[in-house]
Amino acid sequence: MSQIQNHFETIANGLAENGYAAVDQFLDEAEVKNILALGRFYDGSLRKAGIGKENKHINEAIRGDYIHWINKETVGSDLKLYLNRLDQLRIFLNQNLFLSLKDYEVHLARYPIGSCYKRHLDQFKLDDHRKISVIFYLNENWKEHEGGQLRMYLKNKPLDYFPLAGRLVCFRSDMIEHEVLPATRERLSITGWMLDQLTDLRHL
Repeated sequence: MSQIQNHFETIANGLAENGYAAVDQFLDEAEVKNILALGRFYDGSLRKAGIGKENKHINEAIRGDYIHWINKETVGSDLKLYLNRLDQLRIFLNQNLFLSLKDYEVHLARYPIGSCYKRHLDQFKLDDHRKISVIFYLNENWKEHEGGQLRMYLKNKPLDYFPLAGRLVCFRSDMIEHEVLPATRERLSITGWMLDQLTDLRHL
């Protein structure tokens, strides 16, 4: 069994049993470097992220990241590999967990030093189409003392994942509240959601 197949199995089992899963080296070191090499996170396309769906507003005390939504139809080859693998995972989860995931939406995210995203749930109150949250990290040589971990609030106790390059974290969008803790260096990720409907980029 290939490493990718092992990753898919680990994610499916984790989601089925616990509602979350994480794997390292979802892309390898060279593939991560290829994404970082083109400087997409610093090309001026990222904008301050808002809170909410219909009436977005900016509140840096709650959410401090900058984002850029990715158009799957026009994306370059550096991100295409990741998106293809994410879609393969979607199909695998449908086949093995009997889900009805039809599409996904993703954005680049850059958290400046000291910024955070307070505790929240990814599924909107009036829009339940987000089913699985997926976060892929691009932070090379990350050290635990630098902070920036994803903290998931589980039934018994919080669980932290540090934003290591190549790590993919998946969890139920409707079930697991989480937050992004501040860090002493910038933090980069590709954040997205698997949906039970086709993506409409006009709402992003």
